[in-house]
Amino acid sequence: MSELIDQTELQSRAERLVAAARKAGADACDAIAVTGVSLGVEVRDGKVEETERAEGDDVTLRVFVGKCSAAVSANQLDNPSDLAERAVAMAKVAPEDPFAGLADPDLLVKQLPELELLDSKQLSADELTNIALEAETAGLSVEGVSKSGGASASWRLAGVVMATSHGFQGSYLSSRFGMSMTAVAGDGTAMERDYDFDSRTFFEDLDAPADIGRRAGERAVRRLNPDKLSTRTTNVVYEARAARSILGHLVGAINGASVARKTSFLMDHMGEPVLAPGLTVVDDPFKRRGAATRPFDGEGTEASVLNMVEDGVLQHWYLDGASARELGLTPNGRARRAGSGTSPGSTNVTLMPGEKSLEELMADAGDGLLVTDLIGHGVNGLTGDYSRGAAGFWFENGKIVRPVSEITIAGNLKDMFKRMVPGSDLDNRYAAAAPSIMIEGMALAGN
Repeated sequence: MSELIDQTELQSRAERLVAAARKAGADACDAIAVTGVSLGVEVRDGKVEETERAEGDDVTLRVFVGKCSAAVSANQLDNPSDLAERAVAMAKVAPEDPFAGLADPDLLVKQLPELELLDSKQLSADELTNIALEAETAGLSVEGVSKSGGASASWRLAGVVMATSHGFQGSYLSSRFGMSMTAVAGDGTAMERDYDFDSRTFFEDLDAPADIGRRAGERAVRRLNPDKLSTRTTNVVYEARAARSILGHLVGAINGASVARKTSFLMDHMGEPVLAPGLTVVDDPFKRRGAATRPFDGEGTEASVLNMVEDGVLQHWYLDGASARELGLTPNGRARRAGSGTSPGSTNVTLMPGEKSLEELMADAGDGLLVTDLIGHGVNGLTGDYSRGAAGFWFENGKIVRPVSEITIAGNLKDMFKRMVPGSDLDNRYAAAAPSIMIEGMALAGN
């Protein structure tokens, strides 16, 4: 990949900026250089609708003068001294932040782990076009599909280099491949649409394009002629694709920045049960070929695999340096670089699966709603109140009887978390991985 991304040049940029900032009067500083190349193709009705190639090149310098800090970014680095002097001048007039600063040198990564982040395969526009067309053709071949909503395929390569004034240097390359297809079933006002997609670090791990298209078509056809439900309390089963959002709400509630700002409904629950007994949530920054795998975080801090929740009990917050200092804790390598600073966040987070299949969860529930699609973002991070638009299928005696739509499901996440029953069908492809989840006794608002 050296012909596309020159890591030596990226490293040089970061190091030159750090040296220039120290010379300009910064007490401490770090620099991160990021570059990327991507190629994507979108097709519709057998023809290429759009081909997009993008190249990005950006370097960000963050400087500290006492407890004051500032950051500047540039696409070109013709004169590191000018950029560094501007950053230092900005920092000198910035307000103090008692929690600002670089990571403790004792917490820095000492040796970068070997991780499977880079597939050397490169795809041409013609190859991506053929992949997208194959997915679209398979979707259109499903009986009941009336038209294509489009199909796409993409390839991306990214390079990251980081250097700090207290001696950390690290770099890595990563690749990503993806494809998707959207199918439309029915006609006129009775049309329904659905999609399927896949995204992987290595091309060989992608599902076959024909499978993506076929599943998209089948999902769209299943949604035809939906009913509306009356308001009731019922059992709800989230299929794995929808269940990832439930895991995402937990991740947001145990973010150290939210806890420090006192805007999390779980801020007083460290060491207490927050999920049902037996449930474990693991965060693994070193997962092989993982979507969020990385050898170092946004501050160069050492990380480890963490059981964020173990046997239902909350064990950790997600912490970067600033949130850890504010909470009087030690950073745990979960810093994300975000423009002028860092913020804490998850890496590859997984709700560990249970023993029962989706069908068995539905059988245990008896009657209820199988959620396949969620709409809106009705979650209150301070109280945990939950209200989301949903579509899916009504099932009776564990068997699907009809599609349903225009439903609102509601509850409170504190209670929902403790009633979760995970299935065995873990979808382990994405940064937030979850199996199907059953939650008993949720409020459903319909007609």
